[in-house]
Amino acid sequence: MDYRNLGASGLKVPALSFGAGTFGGSGPLFGAWGNSDATEARRLVDICLEAGVNLFDTADVYSNGASEQVLGAAIKGRRDAVLISTKTSLPMGDGPNDAGSSRSRLIKAVEDALGRLGTDYIDLLQLHAFDAATPIEEVLSTLDSLVRAGKLRYVGVSNFSGWQVMKSLGLAGRYGYPRYVAHQVYYSLVGRDYEWELMPLGLNQGVGALVWSPLGWGRLTGRIRRGQKLPEKSRLHDTASFGPPVEDEHLYRVVDALDVVAEETGKTIPQIAINWLLQRPTVASVIIGARNEEQLRQNLGAVGWSLTAEQMKKLDTASEVTAPYPYFPYRRQEGFARLNPPAV
Repeated sequence: MDYRNLGASGLKVPALSFGAGTFGGSGPLFGAWGNSDATEARRLVDICLEAGVNLFDTADVYSNGASEQVLGAAIKGRRDAVLISTKTSLPMGDGPNDAGSSRSRLIKAVEDALGRLGTDYIDLLQLHAFDAATPIEEVLSTLDSLVRAGKLRYVGVSNFSGWQVMKSLGLAGRYGYPRYVAHQVYYSLVGRDYEWELMPLGLNQGVGALVWSPLGWGRLTGRIRRGQKLPEKSRLHDTASFGPPVEDEHLYRVVDALDVVAEETGKTIPQIAINWLLQRPTVASVIIGARNEEQLRQNLGAVGWSLTAEQMKKLDTASEVTAPYPYFPYRRQEGFARLNPPAV
């Protein structure tokens, strides 16, 4: 397993990490992902550790805390061998302080997560969404207190816009608060919006990307193809509305290119899609999920080899879309690009 620094921090994380959204799954979204109990989860954790995958990502909102509980049970007795990443800020109830990133909410959320995970510290806490109602200074000062108390080691964010990350980093620098070193983002061959603003920001500011849904919300499994109906067992029947949209023709064009590369390499479509991400700037770790041992072992096959420059270009071309304003001139006009070259 390849290990990379998480952003500008000294923390080494594996190129592949494991997403525990399938642990204890319940409800229309997480239940469709999977529902591994503690015994099944422990076996998946065993396989991950054997392969060098020691970072496990979860969130309090995943099955209303059940994911954290199952993960905690699965790593019991080997806490020092793993890194735990969890997230908070999204609603965990209907009360006025059951959502957001206020001082009150963050302190309670961290204490609750520690209890469910069965640990006394969290390696990486990420804010799951930007809370526009709470002053950023309040958020950062609270995270600073939790880091100083030894309950958090590193902090990051997820699903933030560029200005939200940059303003937070600016205030952290001004007051000496911990800087965000990670941004958990959606990024895939059928969803490259991350490249327009967040990737250049990450390069400039030392914020590493933890990539969620590298297979485009389950679209890049190789089972969805032009002229064929959506497979009967596809979870997209239940979860498509929760995830980012993808135009059919764009998806088919990408899958066609993946087919060509698969024939050249002998690798599966998911392995190729993940390997492509591992060669992109700022990507510290790609979060893989699995409902069973077979899926996990297949995804682990995405490392230990590399796509050629020609194959990368083939996938880049097939997946490219026109950047939105104000980014497209920098990709389409030489004068703009000369002043501010694209990150990729």
